[in-house]
Amino acid sequence: MEISISIDNIREAARQFISQMDGRTVFAFYGQMGVGKTTFIKAVCEEMGVSDVITSPTFAIVNEYSVEPSALHPSPSTLHPSPSTIYHFDFYRIHRLEEVYDMGYEEYFYSGSPCFIEWPELIEELLPPDAVRIAIEEQPDGTRRLHQL
Repeated sequence: MEISISIDNIREAARQFISQMDGRTVFAFYGQMGVGKTTFIKAVCEEMGVSDVITSPTFAIVNEYSVEPSALHPSPSTLHPSPSTIYHFDFYRIHRLEEVYDMGYEEYFYSGSPCFIEWPELIEELLPPDAVRIAIEEQPDGTRRLHQL
């Protein structure tokens, strides 16, 4: 998986990402502060049919977004049903793994619903073995390069 992202093509890049999810549900996004992880995840969620306000879960740790059945966008290259819930995590403010245990991370990660994780390096040992690790890197021209690690 490799996708070039710019502000002008972010919706198309999100659709391309969705088409490559292939039924996988846990996606760990690595990248420096300000590289656009939240912005890209927001575009992906919107393309998947989320009509809620999508914000960074920095203080809440996890945001839960509902996908209204009437708002579902068909997934172009998968045979998997569209989700009714999407989880968006930001572990930037985690100080101890016990905080993640206390929030019941397993219920989210193993729910079968899409989970998009920012700052996964802080909980690396808790990621499921099949989590898709993705880097977003800024390029010299200001675009972003998304690629699977």
